[in-house]
Amino acid sequence: MATRREKLGEIIFEAETPGGKAFDVALLLAIVLSVVAVMLESVAGVRARYGPQLRAAEWLFTTLFTIEYLLRLICVGKPLRYALSFFGIVDFLAIVPTYLSVLLPGAQSLIVIRALRLLRVFRVMKLVHFVGEARMLRAALRASTRKVIVFLGTVLTLMLIIGALMYLIEGEEHGFTNIPESIYWAIVTMTTVGYGDIAPATVLGRILASMVMIMGYGIIAVPTGIVTVELAGARKRPISTRACTLCAAEGHDADAQFCKYCGAGL
Repeated sequence: MATRREKLGEIIFEAETPGGKAFDVALLLAIVLSVVAVMLESVAGVRARYGPQLRAAEWLFTTLFTIEYLLRLICVGKPLRYALSFFGIVDFLAIVPTYLSVLLPGAQSLIVIRALRLLRVFRVMKLVHFVGEARMLRAALRASTRKVIVFLGTVLTLMLIIGALMYLIEGEEHGFTNIPESIYWAIVTMTTVGYGDIAPATVLGRILASMVMIMGYGIIAVPTGIVTVELAGARKRPISTRACTLCAAEGHDADAQFCKYCGAGL
């Protein structure tokens, strides 16, 4: 027979049960309202007229979220593991700004971090396909990390060379006062941002600038191509929305019997 702690954990962490779905829907509604309240408080006219009400609402939401955070820690078998997980950190950061605002005026604006908690909507709506796609994307990014780092290292080396060349070609009289300044120009030009605060004036400098601009289009596309290849090669497997009762981890395979992070039974 399930204990009170297990029943509470089922409501808080599971989105596939009626109680769990109702809890998550209510939680999402509270998150949206709290974020809207913070946004409204930043408007001078609204703050002047409804300031006390908005601040009272913020403390009400913070109290509710604090209780919810503590309940999550109580329900899991490994509270520290949940506290250090992505959602655990987000949940903690969502309540800290209000308490900090007592000591540091203005810190309440950081409450918009709560918007990250809206990611729980994937569980509430049972968008298993989206969860699966997110898992594939995470695997692809992890697999392509080294390739992208090597590529970015090559690009950085190229920027150093181009910056040094532009410094030699243009010189201080044309705004390229030093090599770091020239490297900054090379990065801005390569990424096709083009602020226009520094521009080559000589023919040779403009030729080099044109080459850098053309290279920029190809270089920007390379990391995207690397990730796309890894994403295409990632295996797509059904994902369950069940959360581990011990560490609160999610993203398990649909046929998984044990948690892939701590080994506890699902």
